[in-house]
This record gives sequence, structure tokens and C-alpha cells, in this order.
Amino acid sequence: MEQLEKWLNQILEVICVIFFVFITIIGTYQIVTRYVFNSPSTVSEELLTYSFTWLAVLSAALVFGKREHMRMGFLADKMTGMLAKVVNIIIELLVLLFAAGVMVYGGISITKLTTTQVTASLGIPMAYIYVVIPISGVLIIIYCILNIIKIINGDDLDPDNVDGQGILDENATEFRATETGLNKITDKNDVYLDK
Repeated sequence: MEQLEKWLNQILEVICVIFFVFITIIGTYQIVTRYVFNSPSTVSEELLTYSFTWLAVLSAALVFGKREHMRMGFLADKMTGMLAKVVNIIIELLVLLFAAGVMVYGGISITKLTTTQVTASLGIPMAYIYVVIPISGVLIIIYCILNIIKIINGDDLDPDNVDGQGILDENATEFRATETGLNKITDKNDVYLDK
């Protein structure tokens, strides 16, 4: 299970880096053709737009899989024991339902609708652009299932978290906001007020 998650993360990271490099190269090309040669390229503009779309949607799946996405956990983080497990499973199930209904089902529907529509400059079917939505939805569903299994097995979903407190290595510097102010933590047992 951990091997599958690690494998998915690595593949998505490589794909996202490739898209980022591609976007950087095409963006530079577009700037040069527009401002140096005074002849803007419409093909590069479409490539940038659609590549950025793929990068954003696949990155969302990657960030969700690594559990580095934005969330408001002020209630869920205060829960412990069985209640925390139940709430976390419910959260994962809600995300799974969203990914299955909106991203996979809706994404497949919109992809089918756009098979005959072609892009203006590239001349490729729009379905090639929209197919990333159900792909990302399937990836998020896989990550949700893996997270639910981790929760049931009692594994911590955040590898840097133990009982709501961060784990520090010997060279780590961490700041934690508390009621008394900003605390600098230099090792697990050494907490002092940083003034």
C-alpha cells in the first residue's frame, strides 16, 4: 500500500515537473516571438493554456495524495481517539464522492461532449484537454482509499505529526504559535519563548 502511494507520488511529480519545464520553455518562446520579432504565436498561447490546465489539475491530485493541500482542520485537529478516526473517514468519503461524481463522472461526460470540438490553433479535439479531469479524479479516489485504509489501521496520515505536535530532527527549527506568543522549538524537550 505504501509502495503504491510512493509510486503514484513519484510518477505525478515527474509529470508535473515535465509540464512545468515545458510551460517555461513555451512561455519564453512566446515572449521572444511577441516582443523581439513582433510576431506572436497563437499555437504557443494555446499550448501554454492547456499545459497549465493539465499541470494544475494533476498537481491538485498530487498535493491531495501527499496531504499537503489546504484545509481548515481547526475542529478535526482537536479530536482524538475513535471520534477523530470517524471524522477523518467521513472527510475522506466526502472527498471520494466528490471526486467520483464531479471529476470522474462529470469529467467523462464533458470529455464525451467535446470529442467533435477542436481547438482553434492546434486543431486537436478538446476531449484531449478535458480528459485530465477524470484522470485526476481517479487518482484522488485511489488516494482516498489509501487514506481510509491508513486511518482504519491507525497509521498517522501526516508523517511529520505525532499527537498533534511536530517531530523534530536534531537540526530542525520550528516555530509554534501558542497562547503565550511565538515559541521557537530547537529540540523535542527544549521549548522557550523567542523574544
